[in-house]
Amino acid sequence: MHWIDYAIVLISIAAAIGMGMYFAHRQKDTSTYFAGGGKIPAWAVGISIFATLISSVTFLAYPGAAYAGNWILLVQGLMVPIVLVALIGIIVPLFRKVIRLSTYEYFERRFGLFARLYSSFAFTLGHFSKAGTVFFLVSMALATFLNINIYTVVLVLGITIVILTLLGGMEAIVWMDVVQGALLIGGGVVCILILMFGINGGPSEVFSIASEYDKISFGPYAWDLTQLTFLVMVLNGIFYALQKYGTDQTIVQRYLAAKNDKEAKKAAYIGVLMSVPIWALFMFIGTALFAYYHAQGAPLLPEGIKADEVFPYFIAHELPVGIRGLIISALAAAAISSLDADLNCLSAIAVQDYYVRFRKNSTDKQQLRFGKWMVVIAGAGAIGVACLYISWGGEGVLGALFELYAIFSAGIVGIFLLGLFSRRANKQGLYIGIAAAVIFTAWATLSDGFPHHKYMLGVYSHLIVLVVGYFASYLFKTPLADKELTIWGYLEEKGKKVKK
Repeated sequence: MHWIDYAIVLISIAAAIGMGMYFAHRQKDTSTYFAGGGKIPAWAVGISIFATLISSVTFLAYPGAAYAGNWILLVQGLMVPIVLVALIGIIVPLFRKVIRLSTYEYFERRFGLFARLYSSFAFTLGHFSKAGTVFFLVSMALATFLNINIYTVVLVLGITIVILTLLGGMEAIVWMDVVQGALLIGGGVVCILILMFGINGGPSEVFSIASEYDKISFGPYAWDLTQLTFLVMVLNGIFYALQKYGTDQTIVQRYLAAKNDKEAKKAAYIGVLMSVPIWALFMFIGTALFAYYHAQGAPLLPEGIKADEVFPYFIAHELPVGIRGLIISALAAAAISSLDADLNCLSAIAVQDYYVRFRKNSTDKQQLRFGKWMVVIAGAGAIGVACLYISWGGEGVLGALFELYAIFSAGIVGIFLLGLFSRRANKQGLYIGIAAAVIFTAWATLSDGFPHHKYMLGVYSHLIVLVVGYFASYLFKTPLADKELTIWGYLEEKGKKVKK
């Protein structure tokens, strides 16, 4: 590492802290702190959604996956626009109309308190463990590049993210995401250009080698749910899209940051349509890396190097001074973009789903103070999980967290779909569906009897909640749900507008 590279990385970290300080004076109420006062332009919110989805895990994992195999993991991302282009127009106005801040307020209005607490707890557990994982992965890479102790990297990166989120709220997060999104795209494009023109024969040779080794494909295409096939990734991608855009607080909170329904829908489309090409870009980096190191006269890789270590090795050894600093800054930026959103949203959940419920007479100022304390606590917790992950080699506490999340987050999309499409579904039937999904997921997770690929576990749990919850609802006589909480209210309102 040259001093210029170090300087670029330090400037990018200082810019994140500076952004938080710049917006600090505006954070005087919960609406501004958690939703930017609903005044952020659609294009900025859209880029923020994109930057949140494209985490440092994407930066590191996608090139490694494509280098080792093909583009099958991209199938999940390709399902996102297919599923959501039609549903965004319904989901976005629904949430902006029926919730104040927490996504899971909708679940309570539709199915009662337990549904809200169940889904918000699942979100909290999943994103808390995810934050620790991202901290660990990016810190491991940065520690290698910068030749700095990994615990130091975790601490510096963690403090930076906490300061940005604590001081600047959602406004600072969104605008920093815009900068970080540009860094991410720029870094990816630069890497592609160097890889494409860094071998004899240029781009044509890259595509020739990729074709020879069948690196740009989405197979295997067998009708097999026991292996990682195209079909498994299609099914997984459909539910991933619904879960991310319909039940995930980090995304739904962005809808509330836009000025109106039209702007919020525009932001959602921007986020979706930007994410897919960038996912593909990082997949192609993996393919180009394979061609780069398999071309005639290519530099030799260290013996025994793993596929997911090839891209970091390329960055460290093949990129020129300055460009290396830019790419490492993009990696850090990807982590910041993902983690600042997690901390802000975990804080929002703590305030709306728990603090306000138990302190009903609390003032907005008290809620804001509590929310900021939760940012600090969540940040410290994520740093702690990352440090445990480092010392235990990824086993132990984090594995336990993921196992619990797999059990107790069973069927969140099923809850959402049941509430959205059926007025007949009621909370009693839903609770039976949730119990069935939890029992099934616990069996599949804790035993060796689950016959299909592990990615199908989430698909089945959502379907169990949806199907069992729907039919179990007929066992209980309850009034039909309010139309405004379902798709039928949206369609009725749209029909009236068409008649006018």
